[in-house]
Amino acid sequence: MVDSLSFAACQPPRDEAAGVLSADDARLLTEVGFLAAASGDVARAERIFNGLARLRPGRAYPSIGLAVAWMNAGRAADAVVLLEKAQATDLEERATLAAWRGFALQLAGRTSESRRVLDTLATQDGDAGRLARSLLGLGK
Repeated sequence: MVDSLSFAACQPPRDEAAGVLSADDARLLTEVGFLAAASGDVARAERIFNGLARLRPGRAYPSIGLAVAWMNAGRAADAVVLLEKAQATDLEERATLAAWRGFALQLAGRTSESRRVLDTLATQDGDAGRLARSLLGLGK
């Protein structure tokens, strides 16, 4: 099961423009979504992350949150498909999506694909590189 430690890598940034949903509200909903995912409440996690995806298009964290919910529910193959289709406008967020896709591939039993994705990311700095190295069992 994906734990709350991974939650920090999926936080929306604090500098999002004000709009329909403030950055603080988006962070709160993201946290609630991860709590729902961790407790096995996939239906609530889906509603929260699908709503966030509509309100924050081009951002990675709603797709990652939904993927985490599905991985925790044993639906890693669905998480792979979601993460393959996910779009992010920020280059670092795209790398983070790829790292989570590598994790989902691992859980789905697609080890060689996972390894290729994670090996590519493991040399990078930032959250994606750290996650990739962790999933590969590499040190810092």
